[in-house]
Amino acid sequence: MVEKIKFHLDENVRNAIAEGLHRRGVDVTTTPEQSLIVISDEAQLKFALSQNRVVFTQDTDFLKMNQAGVTHCGIFYCSQSNKSIGEIIRGLILIWELLEPSDMFGKVEFI
Repeated sequence: MVEKIKFHLDENVRNAIAEGLHRRGVDVTTTPEQSLIVISDEAQLKFALSQNRVVFTQDTDFLKMNQAGVTHCGIFYCSQSNKSIGEIIRGLILIWELLEPSDMFGKVEFI
């Protein structure tokens, strides 16, 4: 059986995106529901790594951490003004349907 990507959405991502993913059967956690609001972005990446989760963010700090060589399970990035909620959900669902977690390890993709 093909392993599916699990997502972690950081605090800059609107809750409607998490709800849309949940409704479609995607395994997703969010920073607020995991009580991670007060921790650093680096600690959030470590949490996602410990849970084998790919981070979806709209925060460029995660891109900087990738450039600095921080280990992660993958990062999907979309600027905050670039796409609608529906477009983001459709993009993440497409990724979830086509890629496996190993395809994303240490990589950054832009939506």
